[in-house]
Amino acid sequence: MSVLAGKLRKVTGKSATRDVRNDEAMPAVMYGLKDNFNLVVDPKELKKLIEENGRNALIELNIEGDSSRNVVLKEYQTHPLKSGWLHADFLEVDVAKKIKVKVPVLLVGVAPGEKQGGVVNHIIRHLEIESIPKNIPEKIEFPMDEVQLNQVIHVSDLVVGENVTIVNLPTDVVLTIHEEKVKEEIPEGEEVEEGIEGVEAEAATSEPADTAGNKEDG
Repeated sequence: MSVLAGKLRKVTGKSATRDVRNDEAMPAVMYGLKDNFNLVVDPKELKKLIEENGRNALIELNIEGDSSRNVVLKEYQTHPLKSGWLHADFLEVDVAKKIKVKVPVLLVGVAPGEKQGGVVNHIIRHLEIESIPKNIPEKIEFPMDEVQLNQVIHVSDLVVGENVTIVNLPTDVVLTIHEEKVKEEIPEGEEVEEGIEGVEAEAATSEPADTAGNKEDG
């Protein structure tokens, strides 16, 4: 289990939050099983922990002045322009009880259908699963080496651990490979030529009628 240190944040508000971030720390909230805490954690340490162990890693959060808590990262906010993290929410969990989380679905390799000119439409990129925290996979990989052109892959085709339950419906579509249809373009000038031919035909049809009329008058 990964370990992260945290300190209680007694003063809250915009001004206090700015002061925390100026110290290269990050404000956070822990939603506990019985109580909630405002915290300060090191964003660099948290980011490193997530990169090494995955988005749903079980974390032992050691809070200064309080006992350690088993938590998972619930949500986090990043800066729109910079690479730093701005805020994080942690959810305390009972390690013996199942929780629902979303796990990324990664496509591994190149499908034969792609080599035949097919286009992959990856529909479900995160799969919702239910498991006790320690059995939550970092990701779910799906091998593409046997996926053919016009084939449809459903949730039922994915393989997860024995102690993991998929929440999505088995019939939900994960991906498809189809041949991209090229829209046939009408060459410029065809419509104009057709219009000219129509006018000429109309003129040819009307000329005899006018001529006949002139002869009768004569």
